[in-house]
Amino acid sequence: MAPKIVPSDIEIAHQAKMLPIEQIAARLNIPPDALERYGKFKAKVGLDFYRQQLTKPRGRLVLVTAISPTPAGEGKTTTTVGLADALSRLGKRAIVCIREPSLGPSFGVKGGAAGGGYAQVMPMEDINLHFTGDFHAITSAHNLLSAMVDNHLTHGNALGLDPNRIVWKRVLDMNDRALREVVIGMGGVANGTVRQSGFDITVASEVMAIFCLSQDLKELRERLGRIVVGYTRDKKPVTAGDLKANGAMAVLLRDALAPNLVQTLENNPAFVHGGPFANIAHGCNSVLATKLALTLGDYTVTEAGFGADLGAQKFLDIKCRFAGLQPDAVVIVATVRALKMHGGVEKADLKTPNAAAVERGLANLEKHLENIAGYGLPAVVAVNHFISDTDEEFAVIERRCAQLGVKAVRATHWAEGGAGAEQLARAVIAVAEQPGKQFKFLYPDELPLWEKVRMIAQKIYGAKDIVASARVKTKFGDLEKAGYGKFPICMAKTQYSFSTDPSLRGRPTGFDVEIREVNVSAGAGFIVCLTGEIMTMPGLPKVPAAEAIDLDAAGQIVGLF
Repeated sequence: MAPKIVPSDIEIAHQAKMLPIEQIAARLNIPPDALERYGKFKAKVGLDFYRQQLTKPRGRLVLVTAISPTPAGEGKTTTTVGLADALSRLGKRAIVCIREPSLGPSFGVKGGAAGGGYAQVMPMEDINLHFTGDFHAITSAHNLLSAMVDNHLTHGNALGLDPNRIVWKRVLDMNDRALREVVIGMGGVANGTVRQSGFDITVASEVMAIFCLSQDLKELRERLGRIVVGYTRDKKPVTAGDLKANGAMAVLLRDALAPNLVQTLENNPAFVHGGPFANIAHGCNSVLATKLALTLGDYTVTEAGFGADLGAQKFLDIKCRFAGLQPDAVVIVATVRALKMHGGVEKADLKTPNAAAVERGLANLEKHLENIAGYGLPAVVAVNHFISDTDEEFAVIERRCAQLGVKAVRATHWAEGGAGAEQLARAVIAVAEQPGKQFKFLYPDELPLWEKVRMIAQKIYGAKDIVASARVKTKFGDLEKAGYGKFPICMAKTQYSFSTDPSLRGRPTGFDVEIREVNVSAGAGFIVCLTGEIMTMPGLPKVPAAEAIDLDAAGQIVGLF
């Protein structure tokens, strides 16, 4: 018998029967005049309609997160989409809320962020490429500010910016390690002031974080104005507002701020809007899209980037803090394959049954479950099924989760769509609709910045302590003196481990977390702590995904996942 040929994500997407976006909007009672259409199958929902919805009751919010990622893959976005489709099959009005993908990972190694198999959001190619132009608008707004910083230096520098203390770089939505450190202004006086600078990837931009946290144009403009671009020689901050740049930046972002409405393969509504990195920025889709969805459906299913120690922690302590949100349930996605890797198995050996390795790897899942319970939230474990999984391996997960008082559910949504996640959906409904949840943040606003960082490292990562150079410790004090002491913390850390060493899988102990740099994102409203070897401009792998992406003779995209 010939082996079954499994279609690729893009082949499945090409077979999809999409509905006109007006029909998707009608299911949510969004009138046609509230839509700004981008072709037949995607549209932005106007901010006027959003404002009208804010007084309406909210549905339930489900956060999908995962164990610490491995090269084996976990399928968090796929599970988010499959769960929403399953909830719809069970009679709930469910809406997906996820981030827009960055071009960097799409052409690099990670892949897109539109789900996979038969649990995808559509149109998949558009979403993973230029979509509605939001990222281009964010890139332009960021780089406008960069240009105005250098223009200010050229024309007299009335604000006294110290060229050696400028912290605002430029951005590009592509992985390009050669741009991490650059020298600008070369070629004489007419080309500006010579100084060292660099590029970050667009999804690491503070403008992206601001975009996703702002709930209207007024707030957007005000937050942009608070961006610190650099300091004077006596260390006084200079802001985008001081440069009178925030108004023009808001103009570039005006249309992008409206949430994007699309659909799943099963023609259920999905908002795909905003996309900050989770190991650099806060890793969550826009507050606007989430709050709009909550007024339109019974269930909003959203996700936070990477593992629960990164995206979920930031969702709960940053996004929920600013937006007044509270999840009703948390889904932690795991796979037998990934748990085996956390249990010490190499990627080449993952297809070999190994229940003992799964059991060893459960230490990683257990720590994530402990962390979610610490926020006072109920959790369900979704075991994203692969064909090589055995019943014995799943039973190990199911038994241990039961001992912890958590339901573990095998889900087959990649192969079967929403039908394969109905059992998961029932488990989520059961915990989401239980009364008496006592959601709490990890730390209070008033806790000193250093102690907030220590609490994240010790409580969430399981670290022994945090360490930093005298220079970095001094900077923590300077930030508090400058009035930023009540800001939450955004930790930039490897996604592959609870520690800062990506090779330490499972549940490492006895390690310290070194804070190598600390900066304020005054517009976004949080403090960014860089740890380990984390990069704000990733590089391409030896064999980038771009090598396989092309157009066929009919002009159709091939090789995109």
